[in-house]
Parts: sequence; C-alpha cells; structure tokens
Amino acid sequence: MICTTTSNLDGEVIEKYLGVVVGEAILGANILKDLFGAVRDIVGGRAGAYENELSRAREIAFAEIEQAASSLGANALIGIDIDYEVVGKKGAMMMVSVSGTAVRFRHKS
Repeated sequence: MICTTTSNLDGEVIEKYLGVVVGEAILGANILKDLFGAVRDIVGGRAGAYENELSRAREIAFAEIEQAASSLGANALIGIDIDYEVVGKKGAMMMVSVSGTAVRFRHKS
C-alpha cells in the first residue's frame, strides 16, 4: 500500500475517497527504561529504550491504519499525520496516533 503525507499521488488518478482512518498505539514505559532515560538525561546521549518503544508504537499504529484502509478497499493512504503524546499519570505512557485518508487510485493511462 502506498502511504504518503501529501494530499495527492503524483502521476496517479484518485478514483474514490473512502474515508479517514486512524491507527493508535499506547505503550507504557517501565521503571527500568525510566531509570536509564534519567541517566541519559544527566550524562547526555540518546535514550535508546524510549526510541525503540516509540518506533514500535509507530509500527503498530501504521499497521492498524493500513489494515483499516485495506478493509475499505483502499490501495493508498494520503494526507497521513503522525502525532506523539505522553499520557497517563506522570506521563507514564507514550501514545502514537496516525491518521490519513484511505483512497483507491489507478495509474494514468
């Protein structure tokens, strides 16, 4: 499936707009990751554990949006927007939300 943040598909004809679809993933950050993240904040560097969790959440959200679009008969997603939030008590959870418009397109003749 073609996935793009643009509102069109260059060189293609959008035949039908099938609707807005959303994929979400909320993952909890555990105490060990929090501890290593705090150490990274003090000494500098990247918090790899958090980056891995964000990456995993993004993959889950994209899988959901693609499944939702596919179930509508779409062969592409356009206008994709990715949002990241910290939720829960004391920001203990990370949320990734991905939304876009499911479309059916054909190649220009």
